[in-house]
Amino acid sequence: MFFSNLEEWLNWQNSLHPHKIDLGLTRCRTVAQRLNLLSPSFPIISVAGTNGKGSSVMLLDAILSSAGYRVGRFMSPHLLRYNERICIAGCESSDAEICRAFELIEEIRDDISLTFFEFSTLAALLVFQHNNIDFAVLEVGLGGRLDAVNIFDPDIALVTAIDIDHVEWLGKDRESIGFEKAGIFRAQHPAVCSDPQAPQSLIDHAHQLHLPLYCLERDFFYEKQSDTSWSWQDKKTALSHLPILQGDFQQQNAAGVLMVLKLLNIPESAIRQGLVNVRFPGRFQILPGRVTCILDVAHNPLGAQVLSQSLRQYPCQGETHAVLGMCKDKDIAGVLSAMHNITHWHIAPLNTPRSATISCLLEHLTDIGSRVSTYSSITKAYQSVLNVANEKDRIIVFGSFYTVSEVLQNVRNIT
Repeated sequence: MFFSNLEEWLNWQNSLHPHKIDLGLTRCRTVAQRLNLLSPSFPIISVAGTNGKGSSVMLLDAILSSAGYRVGRFMSPHLLRYNERICIAGCESSDAEICRAFELIEEIRDDISLTFFEFSTLAALLVFQHNNIDFAVLEVGLGGRLDAVNIFDPDIALVTAIDIDHVEWLGKDRESIGFEKAGIFRAQHPAVCSDPQAPQSLIDHAHQLHLPLYCLERDFFYEKQSDTSWSWQDKKTALSHLPILQGDFQQQNAAGVLMVLKLLNIPESAIRQGLVNVRFPGRFQILPGRVTCILDVAHNPLGAQVLSQSLRQYPCQGETHAVLGMCKDKDIAGVLSAMHNITHWHIAPLNTPRSATISCLLEHLTDIGSRVSTYSSITKAYQSVLNVANEKDRIIVFGSFYTVSEVLQNVRNIT
């Protein structure tokens, strides 16, 4: 069964498998084996974590590209276009290229039912295989041990900050979740953890596999030097006056990335250039305009804490308006309690069946004490705030990839 365009393929994939999330490696690995994808000709860096993995993937891509390597990048979810998920040398793959990968998968999968994400993962590796890349940087979708990306053996594994999220699949505490993230480790291959408090379960798993594990605050370190620079060091190397990244948490992500790059012997000049070139769509992304607007995909308590800290570093003279939409399966109370900077909330449902209702959001906002306005959509909330905010105010859009995506689409349509 083949389709004439990418949209038709994606709509069909969304209905193919009975469950949106169905963790396990057997289905995807079997199809990958039939497609001869399990022994790629290029090294793989896999990135897992609760927060910061997308930013870390972007950093790895930017710096490796600055070093002259041709990088294949796989990320999810996307913000505006599905094609964002599969990039070669910084450019999104074309509809035709992705559709051809889907055709190859469909020709070979037989009666094996694949999830939407499994199709994406296999398509990414097919595209990489056909494009003569030097490195593949793969973002793990959910957890690590049983995620589809984990059918591929990484040459280096990176685990970013770990927090409580997706408890129904990964467990209810950091130790359980840390074990799932450590599932991307491979014996004899190095691993890096950029969480300053690495769960013991992750450390123990590395010991069991007899692999070298490099942990932040134990084997490598970073420090903010000024408003414009920061430093990094391990036990042998020190780099100072590195270009600062927007939001202090990005320095933590970059610290783990630099440890990975040190293992690859990437030159300092490429590191510095990559830090200048990198962009983080939807991660403390500041939009140009009359009123400062900050987009952030923070959707769990740790992400909200980091966003709140970043907002304190960049105070505004006026009010802080928050445009908020969240998924009902997230820790809504934990996210909202972490945000201490909001003077006026503007809440709306998301354009997805997973959306939290307005009444649910209102219930959690009752005791916060800020003003609250409700809207029928994120787009209407954002447009309303733009009309009432003055130049000294700022607008924060957060709570979900869906929230940020809808506002970005709105901005693109205006411009």
